[in-house]
Amino acid sequence: MIYNKQDIEGFDRVTKLKIMNSVTGIKPANLIGTINNNGLSNLAIFSSIVHLGSSPALLGFITRPQTSEVGHTIANIQENGFYTINHIHQDFIKNAHYTSAKFNVDESEFKRCNLTEEYIKDFKAPFVKESKFKIGMRFVEAIDIKHNGTKLIIGEIEQLIFPDNAIVDGDIDLEATESVGISGLNSYYSLKKIAKHPYVRIDEVPEF
Repeated sequence: MIYNKQDIEGFDRVTKLKIMNSVTGIKPANLIGTINNNGLSNLAIFSSIVHLGSSPALLGFITRPQTSEVGHTIANIQENGFYTINHIHQDFIKNAHYTSAKFNVDESEFKRCNLTEEYIKDFKAPFVKESKFKIGMRFVEAIDIKHNGTKLIIGEIEQLIFPDNAIVDGDIDLEATESVGISGLNSYYSLKKIAKHPYVRIDEVPEF
């Protein structure tokens, strides 16, 4: 099957959303937890989180254009300066998925989707208690993507919480954490490690 640009532009809105959100393959499924200065918490599912660097340890994610109905996550981050990234696991996929609904700013997705706010001393954003793999982030900068009105939100890792058995031979084993992946808008996948190879040095590349 081959689609050219004209074909793609001719897709109806929902079809285009589903296909364009799937073409990169399976992505990490995470919940981002925030809270504003009035104590109103927010929780939203994201599949766009990417590694941007290790020193300093930076992660980024893409937000949709802000409107009165969406954009509570970035508004809280810019107001508060902190947020959390929480892996999604198989036993609460459904709860996590429904955080994508357009809730009012005064209705917390934590409460509405039956997930638990968890706070760590001196960190000003809620973690998801049910998650086994949690990352505390400090906001660094927001970069406008002018072509479509989205933003790249960049933050630095300040807290890292995961099970002891997640480290295997010096690497994080995502299968051991039972984290899940997402494709498109609503398809979820379990993760299974199928291979491990050494760090590549040019003089060690095999003949194929």
